[in-house]
Amino acid sequence: MSPRRLLVPAAALAALALTGCSVGTGTAADAADAAPGETVTVKVGTLRGQPHFYAPFLYEDHAVDGVEFEVVTLDTTPALSDALVAGTVDFAISGVTPTISSIAQDRDLKIVASAADGGAGFVGNDEVASPADLVGKTVGYIQGSAQEVAMRLTLEEAGVDPEDIDLVTVPVPEMAGQFAAGDLDAFFGVEIGASIALQNGGQEFADPYATPIGKVNIGLVTTGELIEQDPDLVQKVVDTHVATTDWMTGNEDEWLTEMVDMFGGDQAIFDTAIENFWMRSDLSDEYLGQLEALAGEMAEIGFIEDAPAIEDIADTSFVE
Repeated sequence: MSPRRLLVPAAALAALALTGCSVGTGTAADAADAAPGETVTVKVGTLRGQPHFYAPFLYEDHAVDGVEFEVVTLDTTPALSDALVAGTVDFAISGVTPTISSIAQDRDLKIVASAADGGAGFVGNDEVASPADLVGKTVGYIQGSAQEVAMRLTLEEAGVDPEDIDLVTVPVPEMAGQFAAGDLDAFFGVEIGASIALQNGGQEFADPYATPIGKVNIGLVTTGELIEQDPDLVQKVVDTHVATTDWMTGNEDEWLTEMVDMFGGDQAIFDTAIENFWMRSDLSDEYLGQLEALAGEMAEIGFIEDAPAIEDIADTSFVE
């Protein structure tokens, strides 16, 4: 059985939240009042057309009895954080950077599992072979992302002053296109734009994972309120997530083709991009250390005022 899919623009979702409407009925918010044996619908937010965000579309195949899933796709990871806080989704596969930013603003979010590592690419034209070559060039980046944190750490390590680079913020969907058009000499970006740029003659000028934050990227996020009200349901969703990500590892040919059929795109590009993702669900000590390092760097460069404690960022009890 396939999960129900709802493609909701961020603005429309915000309007739903403001009017007190729900995207579905019989949802996780009602789980505590559900009768024994009643099926609960859990709404999961994610991004569309991204391999490392695809897991929720497969949850129904690995669901625990009594739980069904409705997938809601939004435009950005900050929009996913907003949807969680508003209660219009119950869980989200989202970026850990906007999640930490939200937690630092006292928003009631918690990472309850990892979801995927990697997905970054630092790509330049034939004049950019190292970070030193970026001086005087026009370089794109994603504002407020883990990749921006890694960018600033990479430049610092190379002794390059960001003031000597023409840094411009570029939306993720436009990164590869602007690079191909020559508007950007290089970019600190993500898949699938990185694979598109590499296929079109770009070259990787730095390892995006050679910083203290490592490959950390996205996780399964919910609210502290839901954890407190219905930990059994959270456990069921985490168990489903673990089973799904375990299956996705090693079965890329099957689910990636399904994803391309659903959203469109160049299969060859996705085949290249998938080699730059690492599906996972654990919250290992190493992963928690990378989250802690990311939060510290975010505070250091002014993304957030103070770094939250790791126990305020992640709840490891469900994957343990």
